[in-house]
Amino acid sequence: MSYTRQKEKLDFKIVLKSFSILLLFIPITFVTAGRLDYWQGWVFNGVNILFILLTYFALSDRKDLIKERLKPGEGMKQWDKIYYVLSTPLFFVMFILSILDATRFSLQPTVPFLIMVLGVLLYCLGQIIVLCAKRANRFFSSVVRIQADRKQDVCTTGPYRFVRHPGYLGGLIFTIGTPLMLGSFWGLIPGFFTIILMFGRTSLEDTTLKNELPGYEDYSKKVRYKIIPLLW
Repeated sequence: MSYTRQKEKLDFKIVLKSFSILLLFIPITFVTAGRLDYWQGWVFNGVNILFILLTYFALSDRKDLIKERLKPGEGMKQWDKIYYVLSTPLFFVMFILSILDATRFSLQPTVPFLIMVLGVLLYCLGQIIVLCAKRANRFFSSVVRIQADRKQDVCTTGPYRFVRHPGYLGGLIFTIGTPLMLGSFWGLIPGFFTIILMFGRTSLEDTTLKNELPGYEDYSKKVRYKIIPLLW
């Protein structure tokens, strides 16, 4: 198979996977809401379409990274599997609870419009940080594993100059932004537990990298903070 055909096939898989996930979220959004005039749901899904396209163009020359994210290689840590078992349903609880609160339950306190706008901005900021981390780090996998098959080394450029795990920083920010942009304060409760799991995963991943990735120990001495500058 020619390089061009391989590239076209990979591009198709990227688009198919990204939009298949989005096509799952759109019906969940409006079936849960029980109506189509839930404008926060349109904003949420519209923003996700935007970032799917931005990611596609930003990583168009990172085919090895895209392959890894579509189908990670062997070596995923057992505790990382547990993380996904816990965090995936917890995210959906946050997502669905936020929509139910905003559309059916109207729990107090209600979210002011400006706070919803803040939620949109936080969500976008978090996604931008994640995208910058993906662009900088060609080993940005969706699972925790040492990519010896790809000759993994330490990334020290882009947002990795400031924190060791910028992807988690972005994830933290857009997790906070998600319930707010959907119109719910109550969705922050499962969001809080999602963030706790994220901190735990970061700590375990950081220890793994120190023990198994050459050069990471020295890097961790230069870049002191894992996720939040000046704090942790």
